Amino acid sequence: MTEQELLDPARAPSREGVLRAAEKVAALLPPTPLLPLEVDGRTIWCKAEMLQPIGAFKIRGDWHRLSDLTPEQRARGVVGVSSGNHAQGVAWAARRLGIAATIVMPSNAPQAKLAATRALGAHVHLYDRASEDRDEIAAGLVAQSGATLVHAYGDPWIIEGQGTVGIEAAAQLEARTGQRPDRIVACCGGGGLAAGLALACPDADLYLAEPEGYDDLLRSLACGEIQAVADMSYPTDCDALQTPRTFPINFNILNGRVAGGAAVTPADIAQAIRVTFEKLHLVVEPGGAAALAAILAGKVPVSDATVVTLSGGNVDAATFARLLAASA
Repeated sequence: MTEQELLDPARAPSREGVLRAAEKVAALLPPTPLLPLEVDGRTIWCKAEMLQPIGAFKIRGDWHRLSDLTPEQRARGVVGVSSGNHAQGVAWAARRLGIAATIVMPSNAPQAKLAATRALGAHVHLYDRASEDRDEIAAGLVAQSGATLVHAYGDPWIIEGQGTVGIEAAAQLEARTGQRPDRIVACCGGGGLAAGLALACPDADLYLAEPEGYDDLLRSLACGEIQAVADMSYPTDCDALQTPRTFPINFNILNGRVAGGAAVTPADIAQAIRVTFEKLHLVVEPGGAAALAAILAGKVPVSDATVVTLSGGNVDAATFARLLAASA
């Protein structure tokens, strides 16, 4: 693809775009560790994205998107929609690039994520997750200001940037074992990370883990058309994966590409948080633990060349303590 094609907002994401994003991310951030974890006699490989500067993988796509804005676009600012991790990624990249950022966030987002987003200099516009549509609110803000929308997952730059997780992990696994990943298990909300991984690692079987009550992407793939979450007020600690529906740009990449997946329960999530804490000595948030939760619960198959995403670690201390206690 030409540079002009790669900068076209109407384009489909591509592996070439993922590789370009990987170069940009590598120039800015050190790679996150790929850590071995023994599960039922097999060693799986955990990509520790909670060790990013904002505590989540979202920084990858956000940097790829914002750093490609023209001077005119930067002057008009950006608008994002997020439960908190994408919010921090946009705010972090915007501050580094001198861009004004407004983030549409649910009023019940974790206080730690709201505070961190504001501390990075972004303006936070709150909405009610159960009764309001965040995409409609964001579209209105964009229409008023002329800002660029930076969607949490329905954007070619975001998908490509998140795919750099796979580029990094594949290189790390090959360096450690001589193997490329043959299975990737990913936490899944709207499908930005999943779609990026599908492009980054075309030879690996892809498995998705979604929270109970929010398994809309797996249901969409099963029936061949996009399905929405039935009840956005359904209780879950996985706020990072609490998205209303996937977008066509994600669905079109994943349709026919996903080998399987599972909905994980609160008990599954709590167990994965405990294992990550006790075995890897890391803090993972509920949504970031979903992929490991599916593995530990025996809901997806693994091999000795399986990569699993630990996609974020932004969790309130009280929630973390409660979930550790729940898994005791």
